[in-house]
Amino acid sequence: MPEENEWVVTATVRRWQLTETLRQLREQRGWTLEQTVEQLRAIGGKWSTSKVSRIEKREHGVKSYDVERLLDVYGVTDENTREWVLGLSERAGERGYWIPIRKDLPEDFHELLNVEAALLAVRQLETIVVPGLLQTPDYTRALVTGANPGLGFEVAERRVLARMARQRVLNRPDPLRYHVILDETILTRPVGTPSVLRGQLARLVDAAESEHITVQVLPRSAGVTPAVDGSFSILTLPDPIPDVGYAEGQGGAMYIEDRGHVRELLQRWGILTGRALSPAKSLDAIRAAGETVG
Repeated sequence: MPEENEWVVTATVRRWQLTETLRQLREQRGWTLEQTVEQLRAIGGKWSTSKVSRIEKREHGVKSYDVERLLDVYGVTDENTREWVLGLSERAGERGYWIPIRKDLPEDFHELLNVEAALLAVRQLETIVVPGLLQTPDYTRALVTGANPGLGFEVAERRVLARMARQRVLNRPDPLRYHVILDETILTRPVGTPSVLRGQLARLVDAAESEHITVQVLPRSAGVTPAVDGSFSILTLPDPIPDVGYAEGQGGAMYIEDRGHVRELLQRWGILTGRALSPAKSLDAIRAAGETVG
């Protein structure tokens, strides 16, 4: 079983790890939900297929004593495994460092905050602006005030600080592996004053030179690519959670967990990495854009 880094694993991710582990244990037995319930009822307790299904889909909380019964029927006898799984259930309510900054970010963004600190890797396509994890404070400030003209000064500044706090995942001892593809138009889109954009492009250069960060630019010459469908991310979380898709839109943020849909995102990502400039040529393009800012 995976070891936990107590600094980064959040309550939401513990729940994801727990429910995914329970689902995998059932599938390893080759049991349907109905067969699982039959086994559970044999050892006592109120169980139904809908209850087990809701647990696996994270639509229903699960108590430690229910986790113990599930481990029993799945034949899990290894003490280390039982201790790890039960530990996930017992600490699913613990809160992480991000709690104080939640109030300063839009409601739709809270769920991403819940998992972001525990991410191992992110593959991200951005078509409009520089992604938050690579933004400078001035660039963030220009975006926040531009998108929300009536927002009060103090609220805007707290949102800037909150976004900067998120960037700690790139600076921790075992940093997030981050691969981002930027549409070329991002490099020239005016955000704030020219000096703000120059500073942001310089930040991208610094990021692209980091070992754990890969930046590629998708040039206009690439023509029509999967990028026309909009920005998306592929999130890699601790085992045994499979990769998850993530996208934001006018309707709010959306997690994509269906395996078929995630495979489609991975295919799109493969196409985009091939159509984008190499990391070295992308770095040249970013530097060149910085030199042309008025």
